[in-house]
Amino acid sequence: MEIILYLSAAVFAIAFFILVVFLAKTLKSLQFTLDSVSKTLTGLESQMQGVSLETTQLLHKTNALAEDLQKKSENLNTVVDAVKDVGSSIQNFNTSVQKISHKVQHELENNQDKISQIVQWTNVAMEIRDKWKSKKKQTMSADEPSYSQQEELASDKVVKKRFLRSR
Repeated sequence: MEIILYLSAAVFAIAFFILVVFLAKTLKSLQFTLDSVSKTLTGLESQMQGVSLETTQLLHKTNALAEDLQKKSENLNTVVDAVKDVGSSIQNFNTSVQKISHKVQHELENNQDKISQIVQWTNVAMEIRDKWKSKKKQTMSADEPSYSQQEELASDKVVKKRFLRSR
């Protein structure tokens, strides 16, 4: 019985040794996996720092762009207000022109008889003036020589004077 006890202790020792060997292999494999995970996390951490830095820069640029947009929006608001004021001024001007146009039209309708009389008197006056001018021309052309005739007489006098001086 002692042999059985020794044999069972030996079997137990061999089994324990096999267990320890497999456990050592498993732990070694686990250590390799954990080392790989550690390296991956280290690389990921450095990449995250780079991404964090780029994100921070992007956030600053976005804030600067938002401020720039805000300023431009405020400037655009003043332009829009100015254009709105110009539109109001033009609308007021159009309203004034329409009022004046209606007033002139109303006055023309009220004074249409007077205007037609003025036109008739003006036509009569122009006819009288034309007749007076034509009569004046006829009397002048009968009494005096024309301009071309006056030029001929003047040139004849100059020729005669030269002729007389040359003798």
